Amino acid sequence: MATRLQFENSCEVGVFSKLTNAYCLVAIGGSESFYSTFEAELADVIPVVKTSIGGTRIIGRLCAGNKKGLLLPHTTTDQELHHLRNCLPDEVVVQRIDEKLSALGNCIACNDHVALTHPDLDRETEELISDVLGVEVFRQTIAGNILVGSYCMISNRGGLVHPHTSIEDLDELSTLLQVPLVAGTVNRGSEVVAAGMAVNDWTAFCGSDTTATELSVVESVFKLREGQPTAIVDEMRKSLIDSYV
Repeated sequence: MATRLQFENSCEVGVFSKLTNAYCLVAIGGSESFYSTFEAELADVIPVVKTSIGGTRIIGRLCAGNKKGLLLPHTTTDQELHHLRNCLPDEVVVQRIDEKLSALGNCIACNDHVALTHPDLDRETEELISDVLGVEVFRQTIAGNILVGSYCMISNRGGLVHPHTSIEDLDELSTLLQVPLVAGTVNRGSEVVAAGMAVNDWTAFCGSDTTATELSVVESVFKLREGQPTAIVDEMRKSLIDSYV
């Protein structure tokens, strides 16, 4: 199921939120309806946490994470770091990293298994991405763009990439990520797909300008129509319990 909404007057909902299978971060200071839309859909399953990063609200562009971990830029304050560590599940590793390309959300696209990164990230950052998020890391571009985190949105079930991505690149990326990919847009033709949406394995949130056709593509490639959330969540809970036993 995909939901349309906006943050104040902006349709760039992926700028003001970060959604994974283990938690959802929402920017402090937006309208209550923005937060409550996420809460209504997710609160029964995962924590929905209001936060800022580096005193700003563009949290979705500054952090990168999955169900195993959350990477924060060096601009994150001690108070914000403690707040996130207190509010997120214990098994999620929250790590602040010293990387000059501090808009981590623009530089890293990841799911629970694989990360695509900006070609110029530090080698040390690459190792931290691998360790904290528990993923394989590939330096990559998307349709010639180095900001892979802006032009690619992936879950464990599918992905949406920049509309000018060639068939060859789609095939290569799909093989790397091991999920089906589609080249497309959100918010009535926006190529910056990750800024316009937040997605995990069972739900998606898109900017309110997203057309019915775009929404249909999102629901299809991320397999949001297959299986109700409860079925997927039960499956995830089982896998979590298995990993503890």
